[in-house]
Amino acid sequence: MMNKRKFHWLIQLGLILIALEIIAISINMFYAPHNVASGGTTGIAILLHEAFGMNMSIVVLILNVAMLVLSYFTLDKATTARITFGSLFLPVCLALTPQIKLVDDRLLAVIIGGAIFAAGVALLYHIDASSGGTTVPPLIFKKYFNIKPAFGLLAIDGLVCFFNVFVSGFEAFFLAILSSVLTMFIMNYIETGLDRKKVIYVMSDGNLEDVKHSLVTIMEKGVTIFDVKGGYSGDQKQMLMLVVENAEYQHILNEIHAVAPDAFALVYNVAEVRGGNF
Repeated sequence: MMNKRKFHWLIQLGLILIALEIIAISINMFYAPHNVASGGTTGIAILLHEAFGMNMSIVVLILNVAMLVLSYFTLDKATTARITFGSLFLPVCLALTPQIKLVDDRLLAVIIGGAIFAAGVALLYHIDASSGGTTVPPLIFKKYFNIKPAFGLLAIDGLVCFFNVFVSGFEAFFLAILSSVLTMFIMNYIETGLDRKKVIYVMSDGNLEDVKHSLVTIMEKGVTIFDVKGGYSGDQKQMLMLVVENAEYQHILNEIHAVAPDAFALVYNVAEVRGGNF
């Protein structure tokens, strides 16, 4: 049992290091070379580096340690413990990762950097870890002022983005905003699952048995049958439900309507499907 726990802990530790290095790559190879600060302690470090020539990894370390101390005195010990590793090792990753301008175009650099940064943060969230830094104040605002963490983080990152105006100009400011929005969308997509599928609900007045036969026997799809009641007619009916891959969705929908032209189909996008045999 101890060996399994130790192995799991080592795997999680490795994933945290990978995620932190991904974040460091996005900063040192895409954001910093173009002087674009899109938020967080890394964004503040980019601003201070551009304005005063300060070492980015040292700035991030100082800010993260300050946030750790603040977390220790204002939040619970579990939260502080959860963000400690990321807070201390992100500056190390930044120091070890060379600062190289891989892309000359600023817009392209921000788009690629935002996608890479989102992947790193999403991986941290997936294993219930954090890089610390500016994620701490929103938690404090939530605890003492009941302000939603998402709003608090948006306000802090927005302020960091705004200071691009004074350091690198309006272009850097707009690029930072674009990066923040792009990162938010990509993180949301990753966090809600990459194994996306579609759920189809099918009802038909006279051909539901034919539809079921076609799905189960011919297309070899698993279906679930619900007993439903018409809201207007009050008639007892049946409804089929099946989960399909995105690539086969249109083909299956065409087959359903070929068998039952009157079929009523309701389609949902689902973020993730686990277990079962569909």
